[in-house]
Amino acid sequence: MSAPPALQIREANAHLAALHARVAELERRLGAAESTVRGQAESLIRKDGELRAAVAALEAAKDREIAALRERLLSSEETVQRLLAAAREKDALIARLRHGSELLARICRSRPALDGLLACMAEGERLSATEPGPPPGERAPGERGLGGTPFGTTV
Repeated sequence: MSAPPALQIREANAHLAALHARVAELERRLGAAESTVRGQAESLIRKDGELRAAVAALEAAKDREIAALRERLLSSEETVQRLLAAAREKDALIARLRHGSELLARICRSRPALDGLLACMAEGERLSATEPGPPPGERAPGERGLGGTPFGTTV
């Protein structure tokens, strides 16, 4: 077998040198890409940690706010119950006062009749005071234990 011509050897050597340079360039670019990816990964990990901490802080704030709102709700419910009890008491008082007012109104409507009755009774007592009666301490036959007045009352 004969040796390859020198030109082919030179071309093969140039091709190998170019190939070697290309491999070195690709390895350098690969290293830079790996460095970039590693930096991005570290940045993402850092950002993830920050976001997790922020979410945890928001969750804690939310829980505190919910607890405060629950306390306010319980307090408001207690206040509502106290106010309802007070309203029931006042309603009962109003009912009693209304009943008393109705009684007074009926008494006021009956007053003219009562005034007339009392006037008649007073006149009857005056008449019985002017008529001679039994001696003190004795009862007349029709008095039935009502005292010294014929109607059993004094005005």
